[in-house]
Amino acid sequence: MTTNENTPTSNAFTLDVRDDGIAILTMDVPGETMNTLKMEFAEQIEAVLQQIQADPSIKGVVLISGKSNSFVAGADISMLAACETAEDATAIAKSGQDMFKRIEDMPITFVAAIHGPALGGGLELALACHYRVCSDDAKTQMGLPEVQLGLLPGSGGTQRLPRLISVQQAMKMMLTGAPVRAKQAKKYGIVDDMVPQAILLDVAIQMAKKSKPKRQGPKLNLMGKFLEKTSFGRKTMFNQARKQTLSKTQGNYPSPELIIDCIETGLNKGMIKGLEVEAGHFGHLVKTPESESLRSIFFATTEMKKENGVDGVESASLSKIGVLGGGLMGGGIAFVTAAKAGLPARIKDIRPEGISNAIKYSYDILNKKVKRRFIKKSEMQKQLSLLTGTLDYSGLGNADVVIEAVFENLELKQKMVEEVENNCAEHTIFASNTSSIPISQIAEKAQRPEQVIGLHYFSPVDKMPLAEVIAHEKTSDLTISTTVELAKKQGKTPIVVKDGAGFYVNRILAPYMNAAAEALMAGEPIENIDKALVKFGFPVGPVKLLDEVGIDVGTKIGPILQAQFGDRFAFNPSFDKVLEDDRKGKKNKKGFYNYSGKKPGKEVDQTIYTLLGVTPASKMSNEQIAERCVLLMLNEAAMCLDEGVIRSARDGDIGAIFGIGFPPFLGGPFRYMHSLGISHVVARLKHYQNLLGDNYAPATCLQKMSDEGRSFY
Repeated sequence: MTTNENTPTSNAFTLDVRDDGIAILTMDVPGETMNTLKMEFAEQIEAVLQQIQADPSIKGVVLISGKSNSFVAGADISMLAACETAEDATAIAKSGQDMFKRIEDMPITFVAAIHGPALGGGLELALACHYRVCSDDAKTQMGLPEVQLGLLPGSGGTQRLPRLISVQQAMKMMLTGAPVRAKQAKKYGIVDDMVPQAILLDVAIQMAKKSKPKRQGPKLNLMGKFLEKTSFGRKTMFNQARKQTLSKTQGNYPSPELIIDCIETGLNKGMIKGLEVEAGHFGHLVKTPESESLRSIFFATTEMKKENGVDGVESASLSKIGVLGGGLMGGGIAFVTAAKAGLPARIKDIRPEGISNAIKYSYDILNKKVKRRFIKKSEMQKQLSLLTGTLDYSGLGNADVVIEAVFENLELKQKMVEEVENNCAEHTIFASNTSSIPISQIAEKAQRPEQVIGLHYFSPVDKMPLAEVIAHEKTSDLTISTTVELAKKQGKTPIVVKDGAGFYVNRILAPYMNAAAEALMAGEPIENIDKALVKFGFPVGPVKLLDEVGIDVGTKIGPILQAQFGDRFAFNPSFDKVLEDDRKGKKNKKGFYNYSGKKPGKEVDQTIYTLLGVTPASKMSNEQIAERCVLLMLNEAAMCLDEGVIRSARDGDIGAIFGIGFPPFLGGPFRYMHSLGISHVVARLKHYQNLLGDNYAPATCLQKMSDEGRSFY
């Protein structure tokens, strides 16, 4: 084997030429845990390709990663911040396209040997190779997630993937950004083979000895052939895709529409035109406010992953977790502890059914994954074996953290603190999953108040990415850092918030919900209110949200907030009638929406208007409804930051997006206020203050910022 000595050490690429004429090109970015593509690599790759062309002994090339955990995790998106114009960003895309075209046009065979994630630019690099083989490892996944950053694949992805696999499957991957696993990649035709990691390189070397393939495109059924191979079928397919996309995005995200345009152009007008349009659209998207907001979320969450709960304070070790209460929340918390954190979770409930329900919660999720072949049955059994149950405190003596998920009742929660302190170890942390009761009250009678903390999850726990870590005045730094570490292990993005009624997320949600309730009491039809806020960018409207979380749960928070913050949190008294009529929402199939009939939960239950004594008649535009609701949320968020409830505007933005689905393309409440201009926000609040009363009085801190010309970012 001959190694080329003239490769500089800072180079991300090394070339080893074997005696059989196959060159192994290894990518290993120095000083990084994962490979990412950077602008400066264009020159390095060009130099390597010239070297390959100048060496007649090389018959084929295998491109492999020098990292044990990834192929290429994508392009380094921080370079986009330096683009001053759309043209600058277009040039970046063109540079990537040229680089990959150069690989595709090489006279000898190139094979990508993929182990671990091949995402974004990483998959585009692999697509430019002539063959692809991947490991069957659970780590291995392939995808084009650019849409999640408000972008599109800009280095040929919109052109090569639809030519390799079914257009519909390629479009789905690009429009959702969701990756596929090794098995699916083989099924769809993204890779030519899938093998155990131990023989990945050997199989790739054999492939590199073959001549370049003559691709026929994917095997399609009759309907597929009609849709993808006839001009009428194609037109139908793209029109349908646009219609479905618009109904999902409400026109708030520009990139999905442009992804469809790139694919359609390439198929109808050829690859050269397709690449030209792709680079132009990429450049345009980089400079859109939507993409800038989505990229800010990406950078914020990346930063947060590296942070401890308290600077300089390391977490205690975690080896066993207890969960009190086997209800829906308890079951979800036990699931993320076992399946995501890989830690044993012991569930305590007063009834055996509670324990079996909580374990069934995990079984149902994992079994679905086994059926869809995402995980092996042995993996499911391994995760389920981490869950155990008990009716007393046996087996919980050595738990590092016990998470309480019982009813929202202060006395009950205080009793749980006492029991944990009497039955568990001296170091055991007591974490309460309360959604609204101040932690200081829960810790009032504790012997070790420094080990009592709030850990508030959002429902459903297995899907919602946020956790609020709530420290009261006596919580120790070690307790905070350990709880943050546990939440991260469970796959959550934790924000540390100060103690107080409603904490952060529920506190900013309550005035928004109140504004929706006031609009309803003023006669605005429920479907109009919900439609206006979905159009604004929320995943569901406020009235539908109340049905989803449970009207009984949603209305419990109001009095707690009102007790601490006064009448701006007073809920409309007419809503008591809703609960008196035993309407709890989706869970008892009786709420604001109708849960019987052909379309359960889709249509409003008209009897609600009679109950509330309201005659529905639409008077407001979508924009007016949305503004009335959202302004109160923005105002409350500003107060939370001013009072130190959240540590930074960044944490407030992430909390609102991940906790209540604040529209990601707006970047969160603080970034949204920043883009509107603080003085504009204040002026609109004053407008509604004159119209609707002092609930809309601008927060003092906002007024001050407006006067001084300051902003959040």
